[in-house]
Amino acid sequence: MNDPSAAAAATERDLVITRDIAASPAALFRCWTDAALIPRWFCPPPWTVSHAETDPRPGGASLVVMRGPEGQEVPNPGVYLEVVPDRRIVATDAYVRAWEPAAKPFMTLILSFDDLGDGRTRYTAVVRHWSAEDRDTHLKMGFHEGWGIATDQLAALAATL
Repeated sequence: MNDPSAAAAATERDLVITRDIAASPAALFRCWTDAALIPRWFCPPPWTVSHAETDPRPGGASLVVMRGPEGQEVPNPGVYLEVVPDRRIVATDAYVRAWEPAAKPFMTLILSFDDLGDGRTRYTAVVRHWSAEDRDTHLKMGFHEGWGIATDQLAALAATL
């Protein structure tokens, strides 16, 4: 079996966050797929989410609009490539909806929710970029700090579900 997430750290185009979280895989999956929950955890302050849409099925579109402290809005459209409830989500910004190509694809996201038992989940987010340059850009944007804070917020919310 060839699992693309298993070899994630082997490429210079990937950034990875892995955490053991005190919440069920179902709760974490719900936080990623329920548009009403996304604004509660997705952005590190002072950024917020002004709008979220999800259609978690292969080919379904997603849209998360982040709002910055100066009021600027950054839309993040994408398409789900694979959805395995409570286990795995693969999505990309290479498409904006249906199979309409994006002007500049940046990344594919591979999320895994591995049940550790006792209500804990190993959460892994692999962000696979189109190029090493895109990866470096994401690093300079504060990937580890920003995604780390968002993951802390995700864990806190999922623990309440």
